Amino acid sequence: MGYLAPELGHRAKATPYTDVFAFGAFLLEVTCGRRPVEQEAPMVLVDWVLDYWRSGSIMETVDPRLRNGYAEEEVELVLRLGLLCSHPLASARPSMRQVVQYLNGDSDFPELRTAQMGFSMATLLKNKGLNPDAMSYAMTSSSSIDQATKLLVQKLHPTTEDGSDKIRELCPGSCVTVAMVIIRPISSFLLVLTVFHCIKLVEPSASENQLAFEGFAGANLSLDGAAAVTPSGLIKLTNDKHTRGHAFYPTPVSFRLPPNSSATGSFSATFVFAIVSEHAELSDHGLAFLVAPSKNLSATTGAQYLGLMNISDNGKASNHVFAVELDTVLSPELHDIDSNHVGIDVNSLQSIQSHTAGYYDDSTGAFMNLTLISRKAMQVWVDYNGQAMVLNVTLAPLGVSKPKKPLLSTALDLSTVVEDITYIGFSSATGLSIAYHYVLGWSFSLNGAAPALNPSKLPVLPKLEQRHHRSEILVVVLPIATAALVIGLLLVGFMIVKRWFMYAELREDWEVEFGPQRFSYKDLFDATQGFGSKRLLGIGGFGRVYRGVLSVSNSNSEIAVKRVSHDSRQGVKEFIAEVVSMGRLRHKNLVQLLGYCRRKGELLLVYEYMSNGSLDKHLHDKNKPVLDWNLRFHIIKGIASGLLYLHEEWEQVVVHRDIKASNVLLNNEMNGCLGDFGLARLYDHGTNPRTTHIVGTMGYLSPELLRTGKASPATDVFAFGVFLLEVACGRRPLEHDLQDNQVVLLDWVLENWNRGQILDVVDPRLSSEYVAEEANLVLKLGLLCLQPLPSARPSMRQVLQYLNGTVLAPEMLPTDLDYDTLMFLQNERVESYTMLEASSLATTVGPGSDLSGGR
Repeated sequence: MGYLAPELGHRAKATPYTDVFAFGAFLLEVTCGRRPVEQEAPMVLVDWVLDYWRSGSIMETVDPRLRNGYAEEEVELVLRLGLLCSHPLASARPSMRQVVQYLNGDSDFPELRTAQMGFSMATLLKNKGLNPDAMSYAMTSSSSIDQATKLLVQKLHPTTEDGSDKIRELCPGSCVTVAMVIIRPISSFLLVLTVFHCIKLVEPSASENQLAFEGFAGANLSLDGAAAVTPSGLIKLTNDKHTRGHAFYPTPVSFRLPPNSSATGSFSATFVFAIVSEHAELSDHGLAFLVAPSKNLSATTGAQYLGLMNISDNGKASNHVFAVELDTVLSPELHDIDSNHVGIDVNSLQSIQSHTAGYYDDSTGAFMNLTLISRKAMQVWVDYNGQAMVLNVTLAPLGVSKPKKPLLSTALDLSTVVEDITYIGFSSATGLSIAYHYVLGWSFSLNGAAPALNPSKLPVLPKLEQRHHRSEILVVVLPIATAALVIGLLLVGFMIVKRWFMYAELREDWEVEFGPQRFSYKDLFDATQGFGSKRLLGIGGFGRVYRGVLSVSNSNSEIAVKRVSHDSRQGVKEFIAEVVSMGRLRHKNLVQLLGYCRRKGELLLVYEYMSNGSLDKHLHDKNKPVLDWNLRFHIIKGIASGLLYLHEEWEQVVVHRDIKASNVLLNNEMNGCLGDFGLARLYDHGTNPRTTHIVGTMGYLSPELLRTGKASPATDVFAFGVFLLEVACGRRPLEHDLQDNQVVLLDWVLENWNRGQILDVVDPRLSSEYVAEEANLVLKLGLLCLQPLPSARPSMRQVLQYLNGTVLAPEMLPTDLDYDTLMFLQNERVESYTMLEASSLATTVGPGSDLSGGR
């Protein structure tokens, strides 16, 4: 809480600008020694610092525990930069490159004025959210972070005039930027060191162009999964069923030589492997030599995917993976040719070329079959000619010279597959049977033949462990006899205590005062038939809900029972008191909370049963009949009436906090009832709501709730606005189109309104069978409730008056709700004249002003 940018609540999409916003909160937190949102504080940290800055005393916000032991210039820079990064308008925030330049003194920090940081709505609206003064720094700041690097590159590469392109080739990532973040006095040294490392990495010396391992004892390797180096020096990639293992050379390798070339250079690799399976005729699944952009293959799966990929990314060009597989299982879905083959894989486990394992005899030219699971060591050669773009793969038994004719040979352009900086290594996986995949030796070379491996220096394969099988009779009989004896001894005791444990409850003396609101667990257990799966209505974020029939005074009443996990140590008395208090709520459009039952670690809430389920099922389930417009409008007015009761007409203000279609339940008369008060928080009339953690659903969260964590009636109104659009349009607040692009319901409605076609968004399943004036009213009222500024939203009393037609709604134009500009303006402490101007949208009513009029 306190680190979330305002736009996250609306679009639910993280961007670099949302990271910058969080970094701004981090800067203020480190400097002031205060959390972004204090639990008991009346304001958030950024507001507090902003107040002091406006009064010219920003240094008074510095952590008092520092006792003036700090550099004032640096502290003031960090505080002002924190405010700039926390700007509610994403486009007004600096990039992280600019942030680093300001911190290192490489660029002058832009002068901030009150007009810029006051987040004045009038100024921002005038310029469509782009204040020239506020944004000038983004256009004029020079990028000088690379200057020291350019000098170094010019020294190392005299043919490069300014070093700009060379920097990008040497440092394709962000290593230079990261180096400049370090404290200013040592940043130059670290920058030179970082660039030197990148140059060394991309252009290795002759010794760095190749590697050779004749055994791996003491070798520096990156291992994960089941992979390990045995005491004798073998890489053991797998050791059991259903395992994966990876072994990588830890240092990345550049396949592009020289660095400015777009082509992949030549390389050569050879390795000796062995597959030792528990069963001579059966093995799982194989191993592969691979070239990959990362050593982290944690998202991959085993079995036929060999620990290289998974079912969702198999075949995607974005994998940038090249591999030579030694496959011992036939997988039809991957179009394997047999269960004993060698294949060339490019971004997919469906090989572009494969061949049954074997080799061509140099003297006769005959093909000699090999069995990969023979438990014997074999050698593989992988040779790629970067100029000719040809890949050769050769296999032979260990001790046999490399055959002249390769097993596989194919034209292959790896320039679009292998990334500039990549890793080389091995991957293996097993499935249903046990197999041990070993690598005995390995060598690799760029632009030359891989060093030869001396078979006599390679570690020896271990003998297969013999498993001693016990008598089948003992294995079966002894556990059964032991279990029968234990069961016999426990059966009597179990039957005695079973009933007590089944219906055990947790009661404390203070619960006596709540009396009739409490149900016995036995009654609820019997009513729901033991909370059986046939009585399960649904599963929500706070527990499972069951349907039950409660026998009371010879009459059967249907109930819904929600089972909620609850920590009995955390304010349970206050929580129960709140439940009982909510049980006194009486309104026809609220789901009646009948009472509760408490067990250890569990709370059961008892509600009246709603026979027609939740509204979202009727809106979005294609198997449900289409709700006609009259019924939708009736439900909308009912929920508005229920919310008004919660906000203004009961003895306390109740903030629901999670208004959405799935929390609107329909009774047997299809009346809408607002449910799930497990999230509600009560506070007395005239007092501020408590600050707490965010509770709610993405797409329904108001910007200020994300920023401050404070729920209020205004945040409920915002969620109700989303609910109005959802009911009228028959679409969820956040969806994805066929191209997997996110579609925000609010944006879509606004676009159609701007084109003068707002009624085009009405649910097409209604087939124009709706009252245009009512639909127009609901849509525009939904937009009014979605005003980014809480003060500009109507109250629920006004909403209900507009819906009932007792008061004319304010007239709005699309320009009054430029949401892309307004949504970020969440500083509730802007100038009073701005607030008055904005709030007039929700309160001013004039002659002929009608939200339902026109298009």
